Amino acid sequence: MPRIHTASRRRWKETSLTSPASSRAPAPSRLSLPFNLWNALTIGIALSVALPVIVVLAHLFMPTEGIWQHLASTVLPRYLGNTLFLVVTVGLGTFVIGTGTAWLVVMCRFPGRRLFEWGLLLPLAVPTYVIAYAYTDFLQFAGPVQTWLRETFGWSAGDYLFPDIRSLWGAATLITLVLYPYVYMLARAAFLEQSVCVLDVGRTLGRGPWRLFTSVALPLARPAIVGGVSLALMETLNEFGAVQYFGVDTFTTGIYRTWFGMGEQVAAAQLAACLLAFVIALVLLERASRGKRRYFHTTGRYQHLPEFALHGWRAWAATLACLAPVLLGFLIPSGLLGYLSVQGGDSLFGSAFLGFAGNSLLLASLAAVVAVSLALLLSYGARLHPGKVTRVATRVAAMGYAVPGSVVAVGILIPFVWMDHQINDFMKGQFGVVVGLLLSGSAFILVYAYLVRFLAVSFNAIEASLGKVTPSMDAASRTLGQTAGGTLRKVHTPIMRGSLIAAGILVFVDVMKELPATVILRPFNFDTLAIRAHSLAADERLAEASTSSLAIVAVGILPVILLSIAMRRSRPGSR
Repeated sequence: MPRIHTASRRRWKETSLTSPASSRAPAPSRLSLPFNLWNALTIGIALSVALPVIVVLAHLFMPTEGIWQHLASTVLPRYLGNTLFLVVTVGLGTFVIGTGTAWLVVMCRFPGRRLFEWGLLLPLAVPTYVIAYAYTDFLQFAGPVQTWLRETFGWSAGDYLFPDIRSLWGAATLITLVLYPYVYMLARAAFLEQSVCVLDVGRTLGRGPWRLFTSVALPLARPAIVGGVSLALMETLNEFGAVQYFGVDTFTTGIYRTWFGMGEQVAAAQLAACLLAFVIALVLLERASRGKRRYFHTTGRYQHLPEFALHGWRAWAATLACLAPVLLGFLIPSGLLGYLSVQGGDSLFGSAFLGFAGNSLLLASLAAVVAVSLALLLSYGARLHPGKVTRVATRVAAMGYAVPGSVVAVGILIPFVWMDHQINDFMKGQFGVVVGLLLSGSAFILVYAYLVRFLAVSFNAIEASLGKVTPSMDAASRTLGQTAGGTLRKVHTPIMRGSLIAAGILVFVDVMKELPATVILRPFNFDTLAIRAHSLAADERLAEASTSSLAIVAVGILPVILLSIAMRRSRPGSR
């Protein structure tokens, strides 16, 4: 049968190549681009995304007139120590919580399991700075917890010890509660895709649930788990709002302070380069840890995964283990924000608040549309000409997500401020007119920063979806007279509509939560929900900051639920 099938396909190709439809010249299309222009388009997008990184690295060896030496002898060791502590603590915490809960909901039966499948993703909708604001009001000296302790036991200040949430440990704990869903998401997907045959062999050899998890499932899911931890660590390095609010000095807060507090652009760029080197080392370490190991399924048969029924205290322990991160990472902070919003709320709630929300929605929508469009062109260009040039270009374009927002902001401000100066000098010399901050003072620079940061999010989703479209559809479309652009517009885009919408939603939510780049690059008198929440919290007006914070959380809930549904249906044969 395979020989007959191959022969019939060969005859079909010969017939299609000599058919009248294929002999006619294809109809011209405005989207049709020849080989060299597709490559030029791909390289152009990649270079645009890489520009901020190139600018930051170019400042490594520029003189700073003693500023860098001052930073290195005073605050740099503290930046490095705090950043390392956060990376190690958050990495371990997200690994334990994310991997453990993923294994429980996939492989075990216990009360509330179906609810926790999607509930464990909910903290992903809460920005780290929002959870920091909520818990600070809840746990501070004048907050309800310590007030209740003093009233109940008759204590006064200094009579009892209470952990300070505004500390390095507090920042690490809250960041872990928000970022563990990255590990949970990828680990759960890996466990859902694992082969039943391998698990059956382990059970045949007498391995119980725990040994089966540690010796079989965990090593097979290692690439996905390492990928999730890497994402969590990159977000940790990008963190700005929570660590600044807690007074924890890291590279991100140091970049902001050096640029705006000291007015030293070169020193800020060199700090950004150090942080970028940190990120590159993290990525290379993750790649090296994989080595040349590859993981493949040895069977094409997918069966229902074996499930371990938990009873007694084990069942309730599993329920508690899954409930704790949802309770601490989503339910309590959301409830606190809701209570604060009802009790006080933003004093500008109304027309001004709608203006903040409108700015956020406008920026997020625009960035999502542009990011999805560019990602679609990138992935389709790589599909048309899968050579070394396009492969390198797509990897460069996808690296922006690994670059912290503060680094992106510094790398964008330097060339755009220089261009603004050149434009103003020209206009003043030729026409006697000063146009002001034409580029660096507009919302365009914000959208560009969001594209640099989040193009990888949409690209990964679209590339995976496009890879599932069989090449025979391209051949059939071209045989019927469609050009490459026409095939993209009339064939691939309708097929990938769901993935395009999903990619747009992910970018939309990420832009709504983004704070470091927005704080540094926003135009004057242009506030978003994130900026409003951050500025109010910085003035200790937490009740007023709750309204903007709650709005950001509400926007992120729907995409999280849709993501959970997609994960549930990811295993072949699932309903």
